Amino acid sequence: MRTVLICHDESPLDRDGLARWLASFSELAGLVILREESSRLKRRIRREIERVGYLRFLDVVAFRFYDRFFWGAADKAYEAATLARLEGEYPDVPDDVPKLYTPSPNSREAQEFLTESNCDIMIARCKTLLAERIFTIPKTATLVMHPGVCPEYRNAYGCFWALACDDLEKVGMTLLKVDKGVDTGAVYGYYSYDYDEVGESQSIIHNRVTFDNLPALAEKIEEIHAGTAETIDTSNRPSATWGQPWLTRYFKWKRAARRRRRHATSHAAVS
Repeated sequence: MRTVLICHDESPLDRDGLARWLASFSELAGLVILREESSRLKRRIRREIERVGYLRFLDVVAFRFYDRFFWGAADKAYEAATLARLEGEYPDVPDDVPKLYTPSPNSREAQEFLTESNCDIMIARCKTLLAERIFTIPKTATLVMHPGVCPEYRNAYGCFWALACDDLEKVGMTLLKVDKGVDTGAVYGYYSYDYDEVGESQSIIHNRVTFDNLPALAEKIEEIHAGTAETIDTSNRPSATWGQPWLTRYFKWKRAARRRRRHATSHAAVS
């Protein structure tokens, strides 16, 4: 099974950690490493403003500043510890694995690189929607590990929005096949863990739903390549797309989380 990973250069958990994991059970045929131009960020900002308006966008910006100030050190410590764990569990990526540095996964050079890789499976860990001419290159499938339960929490930050909506049973990651829509492809499985909504940041939860489940994901990807993996019927479930986190909803979530923790603690004491 020949595989390719698309990831961002500024994400060592993907670029180094996930690449090691992928190479441990498949023939890693290439790495597409994205170095995005500043214009890409500007376009994302414009899209978010169009989605929520200028006033709500201030809520988005406020969350970013608060999250970085309050959780930044913990997030960096988690990422460093997780990368160290992955480096201990999985061998180095072979030196002869081809690498392409490009500003976009939809660039012509990316298309040529992927075609030459002759890959069976491609894992897309990028913020940009893939063009059909890109995601149809792999012989078996292009897969996304979406941090959110689909179809209820499609698009970005699905774990955050499930928590913000008190939908605690739908905090997880969806392994799905890329199609023309936004996280609308065939679903192969859901993955989660015993998260701590009080003591963990949304970023840590966002990452752990994937990185705590790598052995199970490897097995599922092998099944997908073999043609034995079953898909999950989601046709009768509600579907919604979500955007960037809001600080107001973050505070509401954390207040509810602390309330749930106090209730559980007092109930346990009585029992």
